[in-house]
Amino acid sequence: QVQLVESGGGLVQPGGSLRLSCAASGFTFSSYTMSWYCQAPGKERELVAVISFGGSTNYADSVKGRFTISRDNAKKTVYLQMNSLKPEDTAVYYCNLKRYQNDYWGQGTQVTVSS
Repeated sequence: QVQLVESGGGLVQPGGSLRLSCAASGFTFSSYTMSWYCQAPGKERELVAVISFGGSTNYADSVKGRFTISRDNAKKTVYLQMNSLKPEDTAVYYCNLKRYQNDYWGQGTQVTVSS
Protein backbone atom coordinates (compact mmCIF):
# COMPACT_ATOMS: atom_id res chain seq x y z
CA GLN A 1 0.00 0.00 0.00
CA VAL A 2 1.06 3.58 -0.60
CA GLN A 3 2.88 5.20 2.30
CA LEU A 4 4.22 8.74 2.48
CA VAL A 5 6.20 9.76 5.55
CA GLU A 6 7.25 13.38 5.99
CA SER A 7 10.03 14.61 8.25
CA GLY A 8 12.22 17.64 8.79
CA GLY A 9 9.81 20.20 10.18
CA GLY A 10 10.47 22.28 13.25
CA LEU A 11 10.78 25.74 14.74
CA VAL A 12 12.96 28.20 12.85
CA GLN A 13 13.56 31.93 13.04
CA PRO A 14 12.51 34.24 10.20
CA GLY A 15 15.12 34.12 7.45
CA GLY A 16 16.14 30.60 8.39
CA SER A 17 16.05 27.38 6.40
CA LEU A 18 14.61 23.88 6.68
CA ARG A 19 14.67 20.84 4.44
CA LEU A 20 11.61 18.62 4.44
CA SER A 21 11.75 15.02 3.28
CA CYS A 22 9.02 12.65 2.18
CA ALA A 23 9.90 8.97 2.05
CA ALA A 24 7.60 7.03 -0.29
CA SER A 25 6.80 3.34 -0.60
CA GLY A 26 4.20 1.05 -2.09
CA PHE A 27 4.30 2.35 -5.66
CA THR A 28 6.71 2.96 -8.53
CA PHE A 29 8.02 6.28 -7.25
CA SER A 30 10.00 7.23 -10.36
CA SER A 31 6.85 7.11 -12.53
CA TYR A 32 4.80 9.70 -10.66
CA THR A 33 4.56 13.42 -10.12
CA MET A 34 4.95 14.36 -6.47
CA SER A 35 3.81 17.51 -4.68
CA TRP A 36 4.11 19.42 -1.45
CA TYR A 37 1.09 21.18 0.06
CA CYS A 38 0.72 23.27 3.19
CA GLN A 39 -2.17 24.04 5.49
CA ALA A 40 -2.10 26.93 7.94
CA PRO A 41 -4.53 27.12 10.87
CA GLY A 42 -7.99 28.09 9.69
CA LYS A 43 -7.03 27.93 6.03
CA GLU A 44 -7.48 25.45 3.22
CA ARG A 45 -4.68 23.16 2.13
CA GLU A 46 -2.82 24.73 -0.76
CA LEU A 47 -0.25 23.63 -3.30
CA VAL A 48 3.34 24.70 -2.65
CA ALA A 49 5.44 22.88 -5.24
CA VAL A 50 5.26 20.09 -7.80
CA ILE A 51 7.91 17.91 -9.42
CA SER A 52 7.09 15.67 -12.36
CA PHE A 53 8.50 12.20 -12.90
CA GLY A 54 10.83 13.83 -15.42
CA GLY A 55 12.03 16.47 -12.97
CA SER A 56 10.07 19.51 -14.17
CA THR A 57 9.05 21.78 -11.33
CA ASN A 58 6.38 24.36 -10.56
CA TYR A 59 5.90 26.57 -7.53
CA ALA A 60 3.27 28.71 -5.88
CA ASP A 61 4.01 32.39 -6.45
CA SER A 62 4.44 32.90 -2.72
CA VAL A 63 7.47 30.57 -2.56
CA LYS A 64 9.18 31.14 -5.92
CA GLY A 65 12.84 31.93 -5.45
CA ARG A 66 12.80 30.70 -1.84
CA PHE A 67 11.75 27.02 -1.98
CA THR A 68 13.17 24.22 -4.12
CA ILE A 69 11.53 20.86 -4.71
CA SER A 70 13.70 17.92 -5.73
CA ARG A 71 13.55 14.14 -5.85
CA ASP A 72 15.88 11.19 -5.48
CA ASN A 73 14.33 8.26 -7.31
CA ALA A 74 16.91 5.82 -5.95
CA LYS A 75 15.90 6.74 -2.40
CA LYS A 76 12.21 7.13 -3.27
CA THR A 77 12.25 10.48 -1.55
CA VAL A 78 11.03 13.95 -2.44
CA TYR A 79 12.48 17.02 -0.74
CA LEU A 80 11.46 20.60 -0.13
CA GLN A 81 14.33 22.97 0.59
CA MET A 82 12.88 26.05 2.28
CA ASN A 83 15.04 29.15 2.50
CA SER A 84 14.38 32.71 3.64
CA LEU A 85 11.47 31.48 5.70
CA LYS A 86 8.77 33.93 6.74
CA PRO A 87 6.23 33.78 9.58
CA GLU A 88 3.50 33.33 6.96
CA ASP A 89 5.14 30.05 5.90
CA THR A 90 4.01 28.57 9.23
CA ALA A 91 1.84 25.56 8.43
CA VAL A 92 1.67 21.80 8.37
CA TYR A 93 3.39 20.57 5.23
CA TYR A 94 2.11 17.47 3.45
CA CYS A 95 3.53 15.27 0.73
CA ASN A 96 1.05 14.26 -1.98
CA LEU A 97 0.73 11.60 -4.64
CA LYS A 98 -2.05 11.54 -7.21
CA ARG A 99 -2.53 8.10 -8.69
CA TYR A 100 -5.48 6.56 -10.50
CA GLN A 101 -7.69 9.51 -9.56
CA ASN A 102 -6.85 8.99 -5.87
CA ASP A 103 -5.05 11.39 -3.56
CA TYR A 104 -2.56 10.01 -1.07
CA TRP A 105 -1.22 12.08 1.83
CA GLY A 106 1.38 11.72 4.49
CA GLN A 107 0.77 12.59 8.12
CA GLY A 108 2.30 16.03 7.70
CA THR A 109 5.17 17.83 9.38
CA GLN A 110 4.79 21.09 11.29
CA VAL A 111 6.84 24.11 10.24
CA THR A 112 6.78 27.08 12.58
CA VAL A 113 8.58 30.31 11.68
CA SER A 114 8.84 32.58 14.67
CA SER A 115 11.34 34.67 16.58
